[in-house]
Amino acid sequence: MLNVCVECVRCFYIVILNGFSRQVLIRAMSSSGPTSPYTTLSICRPTPSITHVELHRPEKRNAMNKAFWREMVQCFNEISDDSDCRVVLVSGAGKIFTAGIDLMDMASDVLQPDGDDTARISWNLRRTITKYQETFSVIERCPKPVLVAVHGACVGGGVDLITACDIRLCTQDAWFQVKEVDVGLAADVGTLQRLPKVIGSRSLVNELALTARKMYADEAKSSGLVSRVFPDKDALMAGALEMAEEISARSPVAVQGTKINLIYSRDHSVAEGLDYMALWNMSMLQTNDVMKSAQASMEKKSPKTIEFSKL
Repeated sequence: MLNVCVECVRCFYIVILNGFSRQVLIRAMSSSGPTSPYTTLSICRPTPSITHVELHRPEKRNAMNKAFWREMVQCFNEISDDSDCRVVLVSGAGKIFTAGIDLMDMASDVLQPDGDDTARISWNLRRTITKYQETFSVIERCPKPVLVAVHGACVGGGVDLITACDIRLCTQDAWFQVKEVDVGLAADVGTLQRLPKVIGSRSLVNELALTARKMYADEAKSSGLVSRVFPDKDALMAGALEMAEEISARSPVAVQGTKINLIYSRDHSVAEGLDYMALWNMSMLQTNDVMKSAQASMEKKSPKTIEFSKL
């Protein structure tokens, strides 16, 4: 299980109880280095129920090397099984969110696959591609809602990453780029499959993917790629944490069931989604969380006052 960052918790309650600037909390969340056993990620707990995952290769603009693709899978598998965690927040250290794939580090896997002939080379290359696809699919499969906070550039693999998240937020200076056609390949780890379902306009998706042009924050907001835009990174992180707190205060049975059914309904017909929902809630409605939430509502109390069991 992931450990709670004591300093993050201390600073969080200083901010909440004493009304100090949220700059205190943001500084506490900015790690000086990756968290063992990871070499590309920094993990902390700003509150006991929120896990902060920070891409942490700032000297390389958070470029995604071989270790990153492996460590994200390990990290989110742990988060999925961690009953203390209710919400995940992903961000990037340094000046930008991510420059995308680390081409120098990844070249041997992509350009020099093993194999004695075309069939074996192709088989091994397919295995490599599906392994990399898992890095972001594991985010989508995580039952805990995943918020992502983007500042500065979000290039190539960064778009694959954020489209697998549930809520996307960004700074005013953020920009997004489906970069793959500029390096001679079609995006193959999620963007072409998820982006059309995120922003809805097939024409706009085609334009972005075929021209590799940059999309800036205002267009990202108007198209639905992000739901909120903040003036700078400090405001972004403060707003993202506030949203994560709101979500984590609700019943984990309700929150995780909502995420799972939203994703199922996205990929199925309305009739199939309704049927799956009925099957889901025939068991999930048999929870004490319903009565606790109803009681708090009748007493005009905030969900934050309810103590829900771990899930």
